[in-house]
Amino acid sequence: MVGESRIRVVLADDHAHVRAQIRAALEAGGCEICGEGASAADAVQLARENRPDVVLLDIHMPGNGIRAAGEISRDLPETAIVMLTQSTEDDDLFDSLRAGASGYLLKNTDPAELPDALRRVLAGEPAMSPRLVTRILAEFQGPSRRHLRRSSAAAKLSAREWEVMELLGSGSSTEQVAQRLFLSPTTVRVHVSTVLRKLAVKDREAALRMLRDE
Repeated sequence: MVGESRIRVVLADDHAHVRAQIRAALEAGGCEICGEGASAADAVQLARENRPDVVLLDIHMPGNGIRAAGEISRDLPETAIVMLTQSTEDDDLFDSLRAGASGYLLKNTDPAELPDALRRVLAGEPAMSPRLVTRILAEFQGPSRRHLRRSSAAAKLSAREWEVMELLGSGSSTEQVAQRLFLSPTTVRVHVSTVLRKLAVKDREAALRMLRDE
């Protein structure tokens, strides 16, 4: 269903006040809420029972919204899946897309914009903020990332850990990496420590050597 026709939506979020706000915005925009739940299990069950046009999922709710997206995508390929979340983490973004999501909207999105966003998804367009689109393009266009993925060591890192190590490898300081990725220096150091543990090396120089395709 596209255009001005009513869109049937299953909504899942573990915060009742968030669901109420989203429901009000969607209904005001011509959508019909045919199911409402507070967990991933609720979302999967409601989607199977109602076969909606769209399932709107939170990520960090009981049972994991990304896991629910994967099940719904497999069982109901005709149903569009849109994540509505506070998470700007690359891992959540890319894992959601791999699970079958057609949209990834942040909860600071104006609720009044949600009905049109869902219509765009059903018309075959992605629903995503320009900031997140930029991240996706960087993921697939970054030559250094494609280069490093050939090593088994590289495959152990998350997308965020990749970004941190790539910037450090290009000569950026911890403070510069933090500024570039909108993180605190402490968070950057935590990511580096995690990389060292995953790769079983003692310092970042050793980690960078391991990650380069030698």
